[in-house]
Amino acid sequence: MHTQSHSNLKTYNDLLEQAAQWMQRLQPVKEAPPAPDRTWYAYDIMASLWHMERMFEELPPDILNVFREGRIADIGGADGDLAFFLESLGPAVDLIDWPQTNWNGLAGARALKKRLNAQGVSIHEVDLDSQFRLPKEQYDMVFLLGILYHLKNPYYVLETLARHCRYCCLSTRIARQTADRKVPLEKAPVAYLLDPDECNNDPTNFWIFSAPGLLRLLDRTGWNVLASNRVGDTKRSDPSSDDHDERMFVVMESRQYG
Repeated sequence: MHTQSHSNLKTYNDLLEQAAQWMQRLQPVKEAPPAPDRTWYAYDIMASLWHMERMFEELPPDILNVFREGRIADIGGADGDLAFFLESLGPAVDLIDWPQTNWNGLAGARALKKRLNAQGVSIHEVDLDSQFRLPKEQYDMVFLLGILYHLKNPYYVLETLARHCRYCCLSTRIARQTADRKVPLEKAPVAYLLDPDECNNDPTNFWIFSAPGLLRLLDRTGWNVLASNRVGDTKRSDPSSDDHDERMFVVMESRQYG
């Protein structure tokens, strides 16, 4: 199934069109489970590309060169849907995740690599809660989507990435107020520490930043935000309610790369 189509990639809309076509081709590949007693990751990984559409339209067109021939890492990529799509455009991609916290212990990613014959995707087991090392010294782009609030030490992770990655596409849950509606968060650079079962009954959820808190964290860890977008409940978001979930997407450039 691996076909390189990066020669037609002139705008971000071209990338979205190719992503939609690729997702249709992926459906039959996922008809069988990834392994006995294992299920595919339950959420739509690829939707993030559409949430980033307006941001990429604001950026210089030459940033799309990354998707043609750059060095890319997809960190916390679940089954690797995004990583395998990006590889189909041309670049080699490192899919970085940790089996103990991955939805199916990386069985999904390994199954897709085999079924797609994706020679350009390398799967790496890396514990981001440790003093980790990245598989390569330098990346042109890293994707860190929906992962930041799962990390015990987001400051260390972002600072490490800034030394090795030129660009980063990041998304994370944010909040405008506490769940009881008593403490406003929107105007303060803060982070809310979740109780182990407070958000989706998932003890790997830790830090929910306010928007100013996230932006300050990114600045202090060596990043310049080039564009941003907020989706979900953009009026009454809180750290834990399913129906008041807000996400912030950013595209940023490192001040420490190279």
